[in-house]
Amino acid sequence: MNAFVLNRHGRMVFPSNVMPELDFSTVETLDQLDSVIRRDFETKAPSGTDILDKVRTGSYESRYDLMRDLALNLFWANRFSITMYDKRPTRWADVPRTRSDVFLPVLEPWEDGGTKVAAVESAYPSLPARWDADVEDGIFAILFDVFANRKHHATTLPAIKPTVAEFLETPGNLTFRLPHYDPDFPVYGYDDIVDCDEEVPELEALHRWAMVLHNQYPWDRGSVELAEAGQLKDDDYVVAFHPRDKEVRAFLRRLREAAPSRPASVAREPRPPVRPFPEIDVRQRFSVLPRLEALAAVHGDQVCSNEDLIRNAAYNWSPMSAEEIRDKTGIEQRRYSTLPLEELALQAAEAALAKAGREPEEIGAVLVCTCTSSRLIPSLATYLCGQLGIYQAHAAYDLIAACAGMPYGLAEATRLLQEVERPVLVVCAEKFSDKIGNVRPSRMIFGDGAAAMVVGVAPEGAGPDISYLQTYASGPASEVNSILWPNPEFDNNITVFGPQVKALAGRYLAQMIEELQALPDPDGRAGSLLDSIDLVVPHQANKTMVVQLAKQAGLRPDRLYFNIAAVGNASSASIPLAIHDAVRDGVISEPLRVFAPGFGAGAVAGYAVMQVDPAVVAVQAPAAPDRGGAEPAAPAPAAPTPASEDVRQAFG
Repeated sequence: MNAFVLNRHGRMVFPSNVMPELDFSTVETLDQLDSVIRRDFETKAPSGTDILDKVRTGSYESRYDLMRDLALNLFWANRFSITMYDKRPTRWADVPRTRSDVFLPVLEPWEDGGTKVAAVESAYPSLPARWDADVEDGIFAILFDVFANRKHHATTLPAIKPTVAEFLETPGNLTFRLPHYDPDFPVYGYDDIVDCDEEVPELEALHRWAMVLHNQYPWDRGSVELAEAGQLKDDDYVVAFHPRDKEVRAFLRRLREAAPSRPASVAREPRPPVRPFPEIDVRQRFSVLPRLEALAAVHGDQVCSNEDLIRNAAYNWSPMSAEEIRDKTGIEQRRYSTLPLEELALQAAEAALAKAGREPEEIGAVLVCTCTSSRLIPSLATYLCGQLGIYQAHAAYDLIAACAGMPYGLAEATRLLQEVERPVLVVCAEKFSDKIGNVRPSRMIFGDGAAAMVVGVAPEGAGPDISYLQTYASGPASEVNSILWPNPEFDNNITVFGPQVKALAGRYLAQMIEELQALPDPDGRAGSLLDSIDLVVPHQANKTMVVQLAKQAGLRPDRLYFNIAAVGNASSASIPLAIHDAVRDGVISEPLRVFAPGFGAGAVAGYAVMQVDPAVVAVQAPAAPDRGGAEPAAPAPAAPTPASEDVRQAFG
């Protein structure tokens, strides 16, 4: 459910944003479930009383605003049934009485429900349409049919429903009673929901919400009533709740067994190192000097625009426009790939080897920098060796340094050169699109892509293309855990804690600039190494944030190159992708000295000061997105801590 699909209109759709599907394999306690439900369904949802008050005070400015509140209220009212159970209307005589996996909801009548329904019914036509009156009327009809026929109070609904035997222990318990049931009652199919097409992105998202909510009550809603257990007759239909999958059943078993919880470890107060870690002066430190023989890039083949995000707004997102996403992040679109991560990495590696004119038998080591690989055995690096036809290398392994992947990879490659004295292949590859789910900050920011570099041995007497290297790691635990994947508390999806990311990025950027100001220009052209830099190509984290932090560190924005507006944040691949695009776009048209700082998840960071010759870059023309492709393969299982408004902000 986490992967994107392309509907028949060629538009990108995220099914998990509208069809809730929690991963119960990671939920251990009711408190943990309550935290997730409260964050995703309750925090932004108004109660029926709230809606009534807003109607009476004239707080709704348009029909859309009213409908959005109705939908959020209905998602909240279905918060447990939509995530945990399948609802199956069943003839009372046929309901099993002793099974432990069949449940009946105990309901309370909706207080003042009629008053609230009447208020909404009268308010809607008095409000102006926001965009398209006809479309809005159609959506309202779906939503109001569900809202108007709600019989039960939603505030006190428990996650764990009583079994049928437990339900019958109290004759006065109320549950749904249907006098008849049509198994062919019309519902919206998966394709209907995915293929929903409205000109206005906000209405398209709301229309999908309405269809999903309609499907929660697939019966004649007007004939439903609440009946006591003792009043049920054999030919009445009740709505039996069944666990929706094996993970929900396993969760319910865990609750019954009540296994003791393990206490969480407490992080120690961080202490700075006894002395600073010096930057690596490549000329002084190493005898075998690195030369950048080739750089190649592979962008995602699908464009996900900010408008696409609005078309796919999830029920747990705050309202936000495409323009607000751009202003907050500097991103107008991000690139996703229909290819698996392995194929992205392989294509980049093959292109880099071809550009360098290198054969597999010449490669001494393969390094893959990634934080989104689901492959553990064999590692992605060793997998690439097999696919590339490398019979034997000195080393092949993956590096998890997230957004500092390229500096870490180049530092490691330079060290390996001393041992193997033959080219090292460094691949930076990421695929985030299938690991985000309905987490808005992550969906706003991350993209897919790969880049590969061949780092060879500089000719005798020549200087290195990489002159300085530096890597860092760690900080306060809050910064170390500022970006998490998998995150059980966000349904195993990748999550970003914006203020902590901003703190670590600012800390590292200031330290980097201080170091570069203290170092001499290795060629004697300028007063300091920083003064000698021709172009700064930073990790493409969030343009708005990076520009602000760069100013604070003393870097003018006009010295920085960004491609994030078009490709998003591709973590370890972001810097080499940006270098490729700077060459492609003519920003780098002659050999330049580039400062490439990276920083991110795990509170890791690093930089490379390197000479980039556009002649070694395998330039690819911008590819037109393929909007006619089939649904991508299902993503490999992903896996992602506590909620607050700060968590919901990308970078605040």
